[in-house]
Amino acid sequence: MNTNQFGKKGWTPDRIENLKSKTFVITGTTSGTGFEAAKILLSKGAKVVMLNRNPKKAEDAINILKEELGNDIDVLAIKMDLASQSSVKKAAEEVLQTVSQIDALICNAAIAQVPKQTLTVDGWESQMGTNYYGNFTLQALLFPLIEKSKGRIVTVGSLGYDMGIKTIKFDDLNWDKDYTPNNAYSQSKLAQIMTIYELQDKLATAGKTDVKAYACHPGSSRTNLINTSGSFMMKLIFNLMKLSPLTQSAEKGAYPQLMCATEPNLDQNDFYGPTGRNFWTGPVGAHKLEAHAKDKTVAKRLWEVSEKETGVKWNI
Repeated sequence: MNTNQFGKKGWTPDRIENLKSKTFVITGTTSGTGFEAAKILLSKGAKVVMLNRNPKKAEDAINILKEELGNDIDVLAIKMDLASQSSVKKAAEEVLQTVSQIDALICNAAIAQVPKQTLTVDGWESQMGTNYYGNFTLQALLFPLIEKSKGRIVTVGSLGYDMGIKTIKFDDLNWDKDYTPNNAYSQSKLAQIMTIYELQDKLATAGKTDVKAYACHPGSSRTNLINTSGSFMMKLIFNLMKLSPLTQSAEKGAYPQLMCATEPNLDQNDFYGPTGRNFWTGPVGAHKLEAHAKDKTVAKRLWEVSEKETGVKWNI
């Protein structure tokens, strides 16, 4: 095992300096790791823009944050449903009209283990449509401001990228045949991670080294992810797991994305998350990424397919 570059305890938010003049945009902040990440950034003085599909929950989250951190925190909510391209485009436009800089876009929101094949309004399998195409479009539309701000794009992946078929099923992206909740989720997470490394290559080729792109994962954290979209059995298993030492708090689950959003001079080639047993818990740092997630041929094809499917072109 590599020794952790941040010492025995790994990366912790103590390393974050004052963020007074910084702006962060985070998806999925009403609970879990996204909520904890927003809280820590706000506690360091940052401005945080929260993108969530449920305005009522977003308002509740902001009220809790104000109770805990005081009323003068700089936080605002914009409604966005990652599962709908028109909602993503509208939210991106609102973000661009609202803030003058983005120091980091943290793509934290996701759905998981959807029991039966379900399609989004745009006609994609729901996990691919939400976790992957939603993020692809959001990142592309906010990219010009991120570039102007010399900012970062942080994708919160999942160890699930290594638990399915380990490639992209181009001939049946919607799983019309052989749908399983796990394979579809795994593919969406693999696609998310893959595209970050493809983006790095595109930025390097264009000589745009001011923008940084990072991939990380929260490990096995006690969050509501499975409760919101998984089947009954899956929920039962995950809720039992939450009681075991194999999981960690949502706050700790937020560390990898916070590190990728704030840590200076962090190597983009690495994959970040807990480095303990099975990479589920433990000190946060860089750890091994399986080779299939950096398969250049697949990544390149996926990017082309994504631009075609979404009709959104990156301005790199």
